[in-house]
Amino acid sequence: MNEKDSRLESFGHLLKIMDELREQCPWDKKQTIESLRYLSIEEVYELSDAILEGDSESLKKELGDVLLHIVFYSRIASEKDWFTIKDVIDSLCKKLIERHPHIYGTVDGELKQVSTEEDVKQNWEKLKLREGNRSALSGVPKSLPALIKAYRMQEKASGVGFDWEKPEQVWEKVEEELGELRQEVESGAGLDKVTRELGDVFFSLVNYARLIGVNPEDALELTNRKFAFRFQYLEEKVKESGRQLSDLNLEEMDVYWNQAKTLRDGH
Repeated sequence: MNEKDSRLESFGHLLKIMDELREQCPWDKKQTIESLRYLSIEEVYELSDAILEGDSESLKKELGDVLLHIVFYSRIASEKDWFTIKDVIDSLCKKLIERHPHIYGTVDGELKQVSTEEDVKQNWEKLKLREGNRSALSGVPKSLPALIKAYRMQEKASGVGFDWEKPEQVWEKVEEELGELRQEVESGAGLDKVTRELGDVFFSLVNYARLIGVNPEDALELTNRKFAFRFQYLEEKVKESGRQLSDLNLEEMDVYWNQAKTLRDGH
C-alpha cells in the first residue's frame, strides 16, 4: 500500500470509529454542537502548549484531538442534514485553490505577481473581500483574546495596504502613547480614561512587535514562563528554609530570585 492509500485508509478508519461511537457510546450520543464548543477551545489551547513545549509526541496527540472534534462536528451536522465531512473538505479545497491563483491559475490585474510571503498575504486579503467579506477585519473572531486579536487585526489591515512604512514610526507612536498614559495617571484621571490609554499603549506595542517580526503572543508567553519558573524556584527555596514567603522582605526574596535568573528559566 502506498502512502496516499495508507492516509485514506486511516482517515476512513477514523470516520468508522466516529460513527460507531456516535451510535453506541452514551457520552458521544449525548453531545451537541454546543456542548463540544468549550471542549474544542480547550483542545486548541492544549495544542498550543504542545507547540510551545516543542514536544513532537504531544503535538501528534493534540492534533489528533483537534481532528477528532472536526470529525465529530461534521458527524452531528450530517445528522441534521446540514453538511457532511466530505462537504467540509471539498469547501476547504475550493477555498485554497481560489486563494492561491499564483499556483492554480492566472493572477489578474488587481492581484500581485507573488515573489514573497507578504505578496501572498496581500492577495489573500483582497480575494477575501471579493468573496463578499464587507471588511478586511471580518475574519477576525470576536472572542479571540485581546492580544491575539490586536495582532490579527493589524495583519489584516496591512494585507490591504493600511500599514506603517517603518518600525521607527511605530516606536515613536509607542512613546507618544506612553506619554499620554503617564499624563493621565499623574493628573489623577478616572480609571476609564487610564484604561483606554493603557489599551492604546498595548496596541502600539503589538504593532511595533509585528513590524520587527516578533509575535507578541509568543513573546509574552516566554516571559510568563520565565516568571513562573523563577517564582516557583523562589517558593521552593523558601519552603526548604522552613519559612513562608510572607516571612521574607523584598531584599531577602531577591536573593533567591537572582539565583533563579542564573539558571535556564525553565526552557
